[in-house]
Amino acid sequence: MQAARDFLDRLPETRRPHLWLVALCLLLWLPGFFTLPAGDRDESRFAQASRQMVESGDYVRIRLGEVERNKKPAGIHWAQAASVHALEAVGIPARDRIWAYRIPSLLGALAAVLATYHFGRALVGRRAAFLGAAMLASCFVLVVETHIAKTDAALLGTVAAAMGLFARAYLAPAGFGAGQAAAFWLVLGASILLKGPIGPAVPLLAGLTLFAADRGWRNGAPWLRALRPAWGVPLMALAAAPWFIAVTLATEGRFLADAIGGDMLSKVGGADENHWGPPGYYLMSFGIAAFPAAVLVLRAAAHAWAERLQPSTRFLLAWAVPVWLMFEAVTTKLPHYTLPAFPALMLLAASWAMDPLRRPPPRWLAALSWLALAGPALGLGLAAIALPMLADGRLSWLSLLALPAAVLLILAMGAALRAGQPARAGLLGAALAVPLQAVVLEAVLPRLEAPWISPRLAALVRDVAPALPDERFGIAGYHEPSLQFALGGEIRLLGDGRDAARFLAEGEDRLAAVADRQEAAFRAEAAALGVALRERGTVAGFNYSRGRRVAIVLYGADR
Repeated sequence: MQAARDFLDRLPETRRPHLWLVALCLLLWLPGFFTLPAGDRDESRFAQASRQMVESGDYVRIRLGEVERNKKPAGIHWAQAASVHALEAVGIPARDRIWAYRIPSLLGALAAVLATYHFGRALVGRRAAFLGAAMLASCFVLVVETHIAKTDAALLGTVAAAMGLFARAYLAPAGFGAGQAAAFWLVLGASILLKGPIGPAVPLLAGLTLFAADRGWRNGAPWLRALRPAWGVPLMALAAAPWFIAVTLATEGRFLADAIGGDMLSKVGGADENHWGPPGYYLMSFGIAAFPAAVLVLRAAAHAWAERLQPSTRFLLAWAVPVWLMFEAVTTKLPHYTLPAFPALMLLAASWAMDPLRRPPPRWLAALSWLALAGPALGLGLAAIALPMLADGRLSWLSLLALPAAVLLILAMGAALRAGQPARAGLLGAALAVPLQAVVLEAVLPRLEAPWISPRLAALVRDVAPALPDERFGIAGYHEPSLQFALGGEIRLLGDGRDAARFLAEGEDRLAAVADRQEAAFRAEAAALGVALRERGTVAGFNYSRGRRVAIVLYGADR
């Protein structure tokens, strides 16, 4: 045990920090990466739209089936399409495999971790930057986002890089060259292509906060001059312009008309998903999202505020706090997503943990931090055991490993905290999150049956009719995007059971899947049309995006 403790204490001073961080990231993120089926809804929507780009060769217009989705930036779709093409170029069939579309998420998260270390050294020192990057890698929300083929993890990579460059301009404006300024604006341009205005909003809010806190009207804000916005803003716009121009031409001006009319601002970057949470939602969920690092972030909060006059601490607070407040204020309009603040929060916590003169947290905050440690750990352990029983009515023996893994993490981090070694606790949390999260993401979730309706229904269709064209399969009562990804974008999404009966009656060699709520209308219409039905199989499960059980019967027509 002493040897392990000594190793952890020396690890932040390793000569190969990047390799150690990459290894940690892969250990944390690869479990479940290849085995988790495509999720509903955003992941399947993004992946299916990217697959249609690959199959059609149209990399301008974003489609999901016959529906155009051009109000969303195309950057993530280009990245996913490039991932598929790269894999296929080396002989790996990829376009039908969801993990191929997750690669940009994994690479974006990896870029965020490495940028947190690389740029964090100037803010908090080498050892604390390593700890902060390791804690960021293990945050549960980032682990989850690496397993989802959409924008959030990729966006974090651009935000971390841009804010790292911003930090250099703030701390040492005289040494901030034109090349670094150009990199800052180009990275923000890339973030616009990923998620619209969300990326640039982070440095904008931080800049406004720093300008006010430093009374920039008095000293002229030298960091602002160092960033060279006079030509930097046009450069950022130029980086994002090609797609805007191309999609405007491809849609014959409809895209531009929507943007000028304000529709673009309300929908770009995923805001049209209408996510919602109560006031304080992010604070309440922070313990889970930042687990296991949340315990150190909470303990460091009072110290960070007391040190707010220090330039590096002031910058990190200006990065994290306005972003957090922005998402709290507009929680009914934008996704529940505070990841852009996480690198700053992890660096603040790591700086406190490495500081020999650190202030102890207030008692109430220390108590809250213990809850943020034990609650999510035990919750994950118990959920891993309960999910197979609730979903499939069975006990998974592998899931039983989650609870001892959770208890070990709590005891190890708790012992380090009580011994006055918060830095060791942070590294222990990052390392011991590996087995706990691996059990959940590899041993439990992919092995469930009830939630993964679409892959099982697709397997049934292929078993019944292996060569059935997409357009000859229709479904009523279950329109989840994961089914389009599993079977193809040309499948027919039918309005109700009556439409399903008419679909079967329209031609030979067709199959129709009908959910239980549409069964009566389907059979009545089939009888009226004189269609002799033949059941080909049933798939039952839990539609988690709708929150209800569903049974889907596959039908053919006897001729």
